[in-house]
Amino acid sequence: MDTPLSPGRWVDAIRREWRLRHLNDEAYRFLFDPAPADEWISIACATSGYDVEHDEILSISAVRVAGRRVLGSERLDLLLRPSQPVPAAALRMHRLREQDLAQGLTAEDAAQRLLQFIGSRPLLGYYLEFDIAMLDRLVRPVIGIGLPNDMIEASSLYYAWEFERLPPYQQQDNAAIDLRFAAMLAALDLPQRDTPDPLDKAVLTALAFIKLRELMAG
Repeated sequence: MDTPLSPGRWVDAIRREWRLRHLNDEAYRFLFDPAPADEWISIACATSGYDVEHDEILSISAVRVAGRRVLGSERLDLLLRPSQPVPAAALRMHRLREQDLAQGLTAEDAAQRLLQFIGSRPLLGYYLEFDIAMLDRLVRPVIGIGLPNDMIEASSLYYAWEFERLPPYQQQDNAAIDLRFAAMLAALDLPQRDTPDPLDKAVLTALAFIKLRELMAG
């Protein structure tokens, strides 16, 4: 007799089936394969702004994490060619030049390279929801669906760890926890960057994830 699925797993199964039905290129069915054990992809993007509907991804950096190691030699760095002028403030913030972006990849090429790199591994990030919303706009024209990968939000892990360290009276009062990226790195005694680029952020987020897993397991 089959064991009934829990409500959460039932929803996941329905979502997976829906996505498989709407996948428009069977060549990308590997995205639904079982993920390699103890592997993740830490990912970060630079964008022209924070409007999910109208702004664009300028660059994507991703690095593979295996167990307790960040595999710096197994990374992806993509520069994308924007379809509209990029605000000067965004260029300064991300330390990018218009002439470099003009030589960047098309959205379709970038999406194909990204999908091949991440495979079915869970995606790890810091305030990942925004990056995923932007990446979904990139990959949906190629495969017909958004990214089907599991997602891990580093700030949620950090919040859970910090909350458990609070004395009981502060837990009851729902004491505020500083969730800024720099605050997390400082609390975990990790290197700081004044203005981390996407590769810096992907690597540092991966290091934070590894350390948080160890701290929470101990």
